[in-house]
Parts: sequence; C-alpha cells; structure tokens
Amino acid sequence: MNSAMTPNGSGAVMAFVSDIHVGSDTFLPEEWKRFMEWLRKDPVAKDIRYMMMPGDLVDGIGIYPGQEDELLIEDVFAQYAELAEMVKAIPDWIKIIMMPGNHDAVRLAEPQPALAKEVQAMFDSNIMFVGNPCYLDVEGRVVLAYHGRSMDDYIKNISGLDYAHPLEAMREMLRRRHLAPVYGERTALAPEKKDYLVIDQVPNIFVTGHVHKCGIAEYRGIKLINASAWQSQTEFQRMHNQVPDPAKVPMIDLGSGEMWVEDFSH
Repeated sequence: MNSAMTPNGSGAVMAFVSDIHVGSDTFLPEEWKRFMEWLRKDPVAKDIRYMMMPGDLVDGIGIYPGQEDELLIEDVFAQYAELAEMVKAIPDWIKIIMMPGNHDAVRLAEPQPALAKEVQAMFDSNIMFVGNPCYLDVEGRVVLAYHGRSMDDYIKNISGLDYAHPLEAMREMLRRRHLAPVYGERTALAPEKKDYLVIDQVPNIFVTGHVHKCGIAEYRGIKLINASAWQSQTEFQRMHNQVPDPAKVPMIDLGSGEMWVEDFSH
C-alpha cells in the first residue's frame, strides 16, 4: 500500500474542519470567528478551494446521558439552521463538503448516508453532501474521508493505541485495509450486502475526526490528517481524561502534497 503524491501542478489547497458541534455549550464561537476572519483576509486563504467537514457538524440530541444539560440549542434542526448561518461567512471560492458523524441526524449504523434533504435545503447550493465514509477525487487526488467512530474500538482492542495519538489508529486501519473490522463493539455496523468500510482503493489523503485531536503525518506515501474540533473539553471527556486540541485547521496543497496546520486557538 503506497500512494505517494507526486506533484501534479494543482495550485489548490484543501482545508479540514471537523467536529464543529454546533449547539453545544462548549462550542468555541470566538475561535470560529477568528477562523472566518482569517479566511477573508489572509493571503494563504486565497488558495483554499475545498473544505472537508468530516462529521459531528452539530452536537445532536440524546447522544449521551445528560447531554441536554450541555446544550445551548435543544432542537437538532435549529442546530443545523445555526450551522447554515455560520458557514455563510466562508468565502464563495471555497467548495464545502459535509459528512455526518455519530452526533449528526442520520442513522448511527455505518456506513451513514448523507444528511437528509430537509437538512440540506437549509444550506447554500455551493455545499456538497456525502456519506460516511466516502471517497472523493479532488484535483486528481483520491481522498478517503471517515468520521472515525471506530477509533473507539481500535483503541480499546489494540495495545499501545490511545486517544492522544489518533494517527496511530489511522495507520492500523490502513494496515488492515478496513475502517471498522470489529463487530459488536461501539461502532454500529449496518447489515449491507456490500462492505462499504473496506479500504479497497488506496487513497492519497486519509482524513478522520471524532477524537478532537489535530495531527498530520504520512504512512507509506499516504497523507494522514486528524482534523481537530471546535469544542472545548466536555464533561464526558473530562471523565475519561481526554484532552481536546481544538480550533486548528490542517491543510494540504493538492499540487505538492505539502501539509501544515493553521492555529486559531488563541
């Protein structure tokens, strides 16, 4: 498995913005505002042509016990309406790709379909809605995007993995050529005739979210990206000693393969 990115002449940059969790009282509005201002003013942002949002766009309803005590917006459709307003600040030259995660208003079982038509209708027409997981061909690069719920099972079942280092779990997925190989654990799997969680095409770029960390690395020529979050530490994370690394945006130059992170946490 090797998918090295040889330069292809594209001048486009792809940004990765995961786990926004709109509706939560731990959402980070000031950091998000800082990001929006940067997109409009910084010369680097002029090259961004694509923005991938790999899941947990909103905080959802009834996802975990006691969640209602941590919500600013208690209706899931109102959460999506707020997100739709927020993304209007993203410049028109950026194509947005939205994917659901385990907090979104789709079935929990993977593979997850794209957001429902009534939710999509809240957003502007420049937004593309995809399922979880999905393959995309962007400027000649194969992107595999997966929200990352199965990291919970990888970390539980493989010695040496932990939530602080999600890129290691991503490497294990690539080694096994499967996003969620364990049945009957935390990752609910739909009984489809075809297994949509097999990694049957070697990607150039593999992106996940879910664990609220930010990281970039490379494995056998494949660019690995874990796409941070826009939520400070929740009570659930505090109980499990999980420390998020929010308000950061990994980016990749689709022409050269160069990766870097823009930090909006301060």
